[in-house]
Amino acid sequence: MKVTDHFKAANGETLISFEILPPLKGGKIQSIFDTLDPLMEFNPPFIDVTYHREEFIYKKRSSGYYEKVAMRKRPGTVGICAAIMHRYGIDAVPHLICGGFSVEETEDALIDLKFLGIDNVLVLRGDARKFDGKFIPEPNGHHYALDLVKQLVNMNEGIYLDNEITNAEPSDFCTGVAGYPEKHFEAPNMQSDLHFLKQKIDAGAEYIVTQMFFDNKQYFDFVKRCRAAGINVPIVPGLKPITKKYQLNSIPRLFHLNIPKEFSDALLAAKDAEARRQVGIEWTVAQSKELKAAGTPCLHYYTMGDVDTIKEIVQQIY
Repeated sequence: MKVTDHFKAANGETLISFEILPPLKGGKIQSIFDTLDPLMEFNPPFIDVTYHREEFIYKKRSSGYYEKVAMRKRPGTVGICAAIMHRYGIDAVPHLICGGFSVEETEDALIDLKFLGIDNVLVLRGDARKFDGKFIPEPNGHHYALDLVKQLVNMNEGIYLDNEITNAEPSDFCTGVAGYPEKHFEAPNMQSDLHFLKQKIDAGAEYIVTQMFFDNKQYFDFVKRCRAAGINVPIVPGLKPITKKYQLNSIPRLFHLNIPKEFSDALLAAKDAEARRQVGIEWTVAQSKELKAAGTPCLHYYTMGDVDTIKEIVQQIY
């Protein structure tokens, strides 16, 4: 079932969804089940599974020189989606990125998803590799998420890369894209960011999931700007609890966002780790309740492996 169909079937009720990371290479699928099993009591209609670009590592050779080698630390998104659907009977939403894939490899991945009965894809450009100063696409790969949206929409119309294919069966994917309430860090301003977001919607993307934020005003203002720009698809708020002191520095650095002073002051004033955890839970619960009261289509939680905290938050809302 498509994500947008889940929204329609909810008749205005705010749904809940979760996003998980694939285990590190060599990890067990049981780690995914251990994360999701405690969350199934909340009946999420879909689960997102992230995809990570390859990274460069340096391996020392017997000669004493170092060789630059590309590797994926968290493979398995497609297989994990299939396992989730088989185990829980709910929809899985794989993330599909531009970085590290040629257009042919992207088409192959989409064909696999189609065969598996996966109806939804969240399309992202992806981040630059760790040691690259900027995003560098794969040779014959997509530069922008917009290009990936267009390829996916073409498949939905039965148009594949090989133009000689006749009577090609069209796919029927529902496409989501990312939105940034505080703008993407590479965008010169919010107006520019919204311009490119609207291009993706006009090309065929059907819903938006936002980057995490910690001030709901950022989300509400973002929705208003989107509507004023003619972006009228569902906009799902992404939520992530901060429960540790070091996250006050690491999350703004990694995700280029602001943490309200009231929140950071409360976290710093907490006496111990459990007190800081409770501050983070209370803040995310308050965010969630306000967003739910405002009639948002879905609350999307980034689990980041902290299932106990996420469960405690959701128990106070549903």
